Amino acid sequence: MVAALSEKGWAIFPPEPGVAEWARAARDAALKRMAEPARRAAGLACGGTWFVGLDCLPNDADGSVAGVPLDGAARRAAETIAGSLPLHAAQVSVVYPGYPRPRDGEGAAAFRYRQKRDAAHVDGLLPIGPERQRMLRERHAWLLGLPLSETSAGASPLVVWEGSHHLMRRTFASALDGVDPRDWADVDLTEPYHAARRAAFETCRRVPLVASPGTAVLVHRMALHGVAPWDETATAPPEGRMVAYFRPVFPDNTRDDWLTAP
Repeated sequence: MVAALSEKGWAIFPPEPGVAEWARAARDAALKRMAEPARRAAGLACGGTWFVGLDCLPNDADGSVAGVPLDGAARRAAETIAGSLPLHAAQVSVVYPGYPRPRDGEGAAAFRYRQKRDAAHVDGLLPIGPERQRMLRERHAWLLGLPLSETSAGASPLVVWEGSHHLMRRTFASALDGVDPRDWADVDLTEPYHAARRAAFETCRRVPLVASPGTAVLVHRMALHGVAPWDETATAPPEGRMVAYFRPVFPDNTRDDWLTAP
């Protein structure tokens, strides 16, 4: 699986009883959090078809929820990339039938990109300032997705452009060549990033990553990924398509780990 992650930029790990137990605990905890009126109002986007759910899960720094530990093959594989990292409160991304609708403040071109290209992006490159320059403000080590609800394949799965992480790594290595890693956050990466994104759309296979509770999805930090529109034939429970996401960051911004780690 680690070799597949390195080659393809993604891997789905088979169901494990411990991961399934964690998913049940996380689902219950997330639904309680989502029921809080202020949190729900702040988290709903895209005309109520997406609950963004940033920092929603009340997990401990080791990933455990309500005393249920987060373990399994995917977690162990992730730790071969950057060692054991403390985990933030996970995002609980929930998608509902009808996704996507326009997000508040989203222009026509951005909405078309969400519809046609799954709002594809590389995590950590944030839009900064009035020109929305893409800058590396969060140096994630990896992306771990843990499904919390059972849905059909068309229920807005995570999609990845297979092999795009190789293209992105070459692009960022060239753009950051000669720049001290401490200064990477101030480099405007917009043009090379957009060019690499276009190349990925043209040359990389778009792969929907359909998974169920008990399985785990590990995605390379530089892989281009997004969320597919909801297929009108898709089925899901009333709580929608729920996935918990962990994106821990490299702890030392004076090093080049983000570029050079596996």
